[in-house]
Amino acid sequence: MGWRLKIRHLTTHEYDGEAASSYNEVRMAPLDDPVQNTLERRLTVRPGTPVWSYTDYWGTLVSVFDVPKAHRELTVEAVSQVETSKARPLGKPPSWAELRGIESRLGEFLRPTPRTTVAPEVALAQVPGRDPHEAAEAIAWCVHERVSYVPGSTGVLTSAQEAWNQGQGVCQDMAHVTVALLRAAGIPARYVSGYVHPHRDAAIGEPVVGQSHAWIEYWAGEWVAVDPTNQTHAGEDHVIVARGRDYTDVPPLKGIYQGPPAGRTEVKVEVTRLA
Repeated sequence: MGWRLKIRHLTTHEYDGEAASSYNEVRMAPLDDPVQNTLERRLTVRPGTPVWSYTDYWGTLVSVFDVPKAHRELTVEAVSQVETSKARPLGKPPSWAELRGIESRLGEFLRPTPRTTVAPEVALAQVPGRDPHEAAEAIAWCVHERVSYVPGSTGVLTSAQEAWNQGQGVCQDMAHVTVALLRAAGIPARYVSGYVHPHRDAAIGEPVVGQSHAWIEYWAGEWVAVDPTNQTHAGEDHVIVARGRDYTDVPPLKGIYQGPPAGRTEVKVEVTRLA
């Protein structure tokens, strides 16, 4: 038995003027998954408007809505409750030869993307004498040591190579670099977005300030979740929302609007351990 967590994710965008209309996608609903069970999902949009949902190609629950009338502010609030699980013991990994034989099935998680491309030398240096589990962990911990966590040091368009070169970034960058190096080593890897409780000894019922978080999953006979930012295997304090090739597949909120070119966005995430 793991934890039960409540997540409140509030995004407010104020336009510098009046927007005539907007069209949006939201990825803030936790997944139902073998490692977690979602008990509640609720999405509130202001100005009020109908919301439709679908599951995208990567298995993420996406909510879409249009605001067809003039508005000066857009607010999106997602509230959820999730039961999570502890990290599972690792099974026996496949051989490197077996990994090379699965490209037809997991090729999308082996090929680099513009955000997950780096020089492969570091990844290949972690392979000799190690099985795929050991190599994957060595790569993730190498990224943890090389790329310092510095809030505000990068942006959403920063590539893995740029973060690696400057030696600093945020969780998104560490996930991109780790995915890039795993793929370069021949290990299928995918980007994971969601939330993490910031305190491993969290008190029951105490709301704390959180944030969206990113980590990775690699395939070595099964998908294994690793958090390079916190140098740990993802477990009961992690809540999965979306998976994909990189951040491009999983943004929490994206859209287009007709109106003034500038505005201000404020994001607040509150995480509460319930049990």
